[in-house]
This record gives sequence, C-alpha cells and structure tokens, in this order.
Amino acid sequence: MSDNRIKIQTENISISCVLNETESAKTVFGHLPIEGTVNTWGDEIYFSTAISLDNEENARDVVESGSLAYWPPGNAICIFFGRTPASLGEEPRAASPVNILGSIDGDEHIFRSVKSGSPIRLEVE
Repeated sequence: MSDNRIKIQTENISISCVLNETESAKTVFGHLPIEGTVNTWGDEIYFSTAISLDNEENARDVVESGSLAYWPPGNAICIFFGRTPASLGEEPRAASPVNILGSIDGDEHIFRSVKSGSPIRLEVE
C-alpha cells in the first residue's frame, strides 16, 4: 500500500480513513472499491463483503471509537462510533473479535445519521 488513506461515502457523508499496515488492511485495500448496504447495531454500522479473512493474532472485541474493522464471522466491514448492544460500559464492543483496519480521520459520530439500508462505498482517496 503506497497510500494508506481511503474514503468512506454514504448518501450524506464523505470522510477519510487511515488504514494501518496489517495484512487484513492490505487485503481490504486491494479489493477497493467496495460497495455494500449498511446495517446498524447500536453505534456501529457494518456491511457484508466478498472478502473472507481469518482473525488476526491481535483481533479484539473492545475497540476505540472511530475504528474501522473487519468482522470475520460476517465477512463484514464495521465502523464503530459508540456503544453497541454488547458494550458493558461506554466502550464500543464488537459481537466477537474483529481485525482493526484503521481509524476514521475526523468525527466518527457523524455516522449516527446513517440509516440501515443505505448504500456505502469505500474507495482509494
């Protein structure tokens, strides 16, 4: 990956995301552009992809707000921006461990305006 920035677009949002240097992030980057349909789960949006990856060694269920992640059981890309139904406190918590792909470069809370069923697209910035 020569450039580790991607753009996430929905009907009313366009925001940058900085990918990390993990194998999962490199694989996702190699599949761009990726389009999907948003599902919501508390303050998380996610969408299924054709990408199939296993959990990385450092996969975890408690993540930082603003994390872009990959959820292996659902072949899904997730964006966390607050509490989910699995949260025990205020922390964003995935249903099961996810691979962290990167982080939103901006205010991730704007994703609260994205509704289930909305189109979403990830592309090279």
